[in-house]
Amino acid sequence: MALQQDVMTAMKAAMKEKDQTALAALRAIKSELLLAQTGGGASDEMSEEEEIKILSKLVKQRKDSAAIYNEQNRSDLAEPELAQAEVISQFLPVQLTESEIEEVVEATISKVGAEGMKDMGKVMGLVSQELAGKADGKTISNIVRAKLAK
Repeated sequence: MALQQDVMTAMKAAMKEKDQTALAALRAIKSELLLAQTGGGASDEMSEEEEIKILSKLVKQRKDSAAIYNEQNRSDLAEPELAQAEVISQFLPVQLTESEIEEVVEATISKVGAEGMKDMGKVMGLVSQELAGKADGKTISNIVRAKLAK
């Protein structure tokens, strides 16, 4: 619920500043949160993990859209998407650096005793669970793949 209040406060500020990009991003957050709350069998309160998952999904959607627009040489459409992703990511926990992710991956590999690509699923599952919301899944996957390929 604290996230919804933060979003509403930010929306009011964006309206006063007439910042259309931020306002669109904040409305998207509010919409997704309401959909998740009113979805089938959902309880009134959402856990922080669910909120982080929703925000991560929204940021990923914006970044994927921007990448597609850039491939099509449509930077005029990519820039607002990236700006919205930046606004949404303000509500996410601080993202870990690659070196911090590597430390977690190495610790998990040694804990599980992974010995190659066949153990990637085990390692990915544990690392993704531990770093939920703190790191991008694609980055985690690339690091795990590099460590297990050695």
